[in-house]
Formats: sequence, C-alpha cells, structure tokens
Amino acid sequence: MQFIRIPGMKALLRRAFRSRAVAICPNAGWMQTELEKSFGDIATIQPVPFGIDPRWFEIDRGKSPAQPHEWLVVSRLTRAKLGPLLEWCAPLFARESRELHLIGPMQENIHLPDWVRYHGPASPEDLCNRWFPRATGLITLSRHAEGRPQVILEAMAAGLPIIASRLPAHEGLVHDKHTGYIVDNPEQLALSVQRAESHETTYRLGAQARKNVHETPGTWDDTAKHFCTIYRHLLEKSST
Repeated sequence: MQFIRIPGMKALLRRAFRSRAVAICPNAGWMQTELEKSFGDIATIQPVPFGIDPRWFEIDRGKSPAQPHEWLVVSRLTRAKLGPLLEWCAPLFARESRELHLIGPMQENIHLPDWVRYHGPASPEDLCNRWFPRATGLITLSRHAEGRPQVILEAMAAGLPIIASRLPAHEGLVHDKHTGYIVDNPEQLALSVQRAESHETTYRLGAQARKNVHETPGTWDDTAKHFCTIYRHLLEKSST
C-alpha cells in the first residue's frame, strides 16, 4: 500500500495492467476499498488472507496459564511497532506480579526498563513449543501500518486472547470482547489485562479466537485453493 502511494506509481501499474488479465490479492480486507478505487476498472481485487500452519492449531495450552501470568509481545523493536507499550504497561507490570515478555529483534535503539523481560528474537519453534502454551495472552499496541499481522493469527490459532491497539489490521482480526480486546488508552488496557487473567475469560476468548481463524483464513492449503480459483478465473478471462 505504501508502494502505490509513490508519485507516478499508480499510472505505471495501470499501464502494465492494461495488456493482461490481473488480480490484486491483498492479504487483508481493509486494503480492498483503496485498491478498488485505484485499479478496480482494470483488475480483479480479491483479498486472500495468508493461511496458518497447522502446528499452531495443535498447541495444547493445558489447564491453566503460567503463574504469575506471562503476557507476550512478539514484535520487531521499533518505536512505531511498540507504540505506547512501555508507558501504558508500566503500572501493570512494574509494580505487580504479572510478567511482560518481549520477543523480537532490536531494530532501533530503545531503552527497555528492567521490568520488561527481553529475550531477543525467537524462532517459530520456540514460540510454538515454549511461549504460546504457557502465556496468558498476546499484547500489541503497534502504531505501525500493518497488513494482516501473522503473529496475531498464529497466537489466535494457539488459543491466546489478544489485546490490541485500534488499527484497521487489528480490528479486522480481533473481535472486541469475543476473541480479545481493542484498546484506546491505558485504562482500557489495564481493565482488559485484568479481565483476561480470569481463568474462565482466558479460555473463552482463546477458544473463540482459535475457532474464528480455523474458519477464516484456515491453513495454507485453504489459501492455495483460493489462489487456484483466482488463477482459473484469470485464465478464463484471458481466453475470451
């Protein structure tokens, strides 16, 4: 989406599209409106969300999360990606028994307070086998323009409740009070964390999150089927 906002880029793409059958397949529905306005007259705009590896659905979360509660943030460390995380989370984690575990590569020089447990990058295997089974939930307060954050999909497939900032990409995945919480300020974050730490709420939100992403987007096999359908449609258009 940033690419097509470069001056002159839409005109160049439109020129290239006119000579062939084209489908543009964003991985998130919130992109569709702008793409329809720019290219809908000469291309098919069909969102196709990325699938989820089956191993995330197979994670066994056990009977209860770790104690004290472990909350995860899985993100590249930039100011835009972290957003107000450190400021909003300080009262919840600096003076209370719960833990905030931050996982991801340090891409900007950001000072982390001592109450943040920073682990650096982690492999998918580490997330799948070590972190997701025992975590209470996943927090993201990103202000970065997101597509369709894969780590949120994987966490939902694992049955984790999600607490997220109000971005189109987050609102397209997290159904407020059903699979997690969308928050606009520190007070909403604090209330959401406290609610999600209830055993009943944790598993109600997590079970619904897993169910939702199992239906849509499903696995990579489901994604492949969508692309096959789109290619067949394009071939039919090309032959007419």
